[in-house]
Amino acid sequence: MKLPTIALVGRPNVGKSTIFNRLVGKKQAIIEDTPGVTRDRIYGTGSYYDYKFNVIDTGGIDLSEELFNKEIKIQAEIAIDEADVVVFIVDGKEGITANDLAVRDILRKSNKKVVVAINKVDNKKTNDNIYDFYELGFDYYIPVSGSHNIGIDDLMDEVTKDFDKKQDDDYEAGVVKFCVIGRPNVGKSSLVNAILNEERVVVSSVAGTTRDSIDTPFTYEKEPYVVIDTAGMKKKGKIYEQIEKYSLLRSMKAIDRSDVCLVVINADEGIIEHDKHIASYALEAGKALVLVVNKWDLVDDKDLGIKEFTKKVRAEFQFLSYVPIVFLSAKTKKRIHTLMPEVKKVYENAHRQITTSILNDVIVDAVALQSPPSYKGRRLKIYFASQTDTAPPKITFHVNNKGLIHFSYERYLENKIRENFDFEGVPIVFQFKNRNE
Repeated sequence: MKLPTIALVGRPNVGKSTIFNRLVGKKQAIIEDTPGVTRDRIYGTGSYYDYKFNVIDTGGIDLSEELFNKEIKIQAEIAIDEADVVVFIVDGKEGITANDLAVRDILRKSNKKVVVAINKVDNKKTNDNIYDFYELGFDYYIPVSGSHNIGIDDLMDEVTKDFDKKQDDDYEAGVVKFCVIGRPNVGKSSLVNAILNEERVVVSSVAGTTRDSIDTPFTYEKEPYVVIDTAGMKKKGKIYEQIEKYSLLRSMKAIDRSDVCLVVINADEGIIEHDKHIASYALEAGKALVLVVNKWDLVDDKDLGIKEFTKKVRAEFQFLSYVPIVFLSAKTKKRIHTLMPEVKKVYENAHRQITTSILNDVIVDAVALQSPPSYKGRRLKIYFASQTDTAPPKITFHVNNKGLIHFSYERYLENKIRENFDFEGVPIVFQFKNRNE
């Protein structure tokens, strides 16, 4: 069963992002501030007691140069389309505006459950305003303050009331789930078809295995896989085609459920900013990655090409320097056989567990080779390190003072770990703890 989805809808500046952050929690991002990667979040996964859900913040869907009402309309329609419950956020300090009424009109046609969150209610004066909002004509009104965390539990009680308890993927353990993501027209669907038509692949048509018409279970070299295609969903009307963020939303839902993400780039068009944006979400989610350069049949000089194009990809995706690149043509099936071995490999790398003694040998050698920089006469000391998680691998360092860690030294330690252990295609998370923590 797939996770239920909550959409946050409302005019600008009513505090959607603050409430979004409350619901999804500030997760520790793997890419903190990677240059060239935009950091607006419009999608996340949250939990409340035994309930797990997806959250969409429509405020992050930005249509510049569009008329305001058209923009709100498109955002609201996408959210309604995707959501099980809509949280309509209004500003308790300002009262009802014409724009709120415009949002209301769209939501009333949706037949979805709508909960009105009256935000910025943090004193008696604003508390008295809440009854004004009843004229919107919905059934549920909850006063909240996103910035002060007031009323959020009441809101979530109402929102999750009809959700099923924790639902996770209903695939057996050991099934490798991978998604095919990328901007529109890079050949995602053709790639999925090419993978499924390969000789060594056996597609299963078990009743009840398709969940969203985008999951296809199959067997490769006697092992179970599921490919999740983000392109296979029908778009309702033209409205979405103007929004690249919509394809991003689809991608993020698929990333969430996958072990491995194939980021597809169109060799014919080269790399654009949106490709990086999509890849950065997979990285932020801590997933194993493979970069797939598709439509390679359209490139003239193949031999010179791979070397040169690899350089170009490496320059553009500097934050994915450890990710393998596969060149293929989904249309002609040229080099398609090179893909599945990479998927298998990066999946195994994500689940690799290093023994503590060997890891510490590597760290001791690294520190001996280049000691940490000192700051105000103090130097970072690493007492010991251990791997505390997999998928993505997490290394916890016990140190004298985590305030002394410099990002360049962190990068150095990561490079040393990668030199000694095969984590190709997988982000590594570092955590530093003081001795007394």
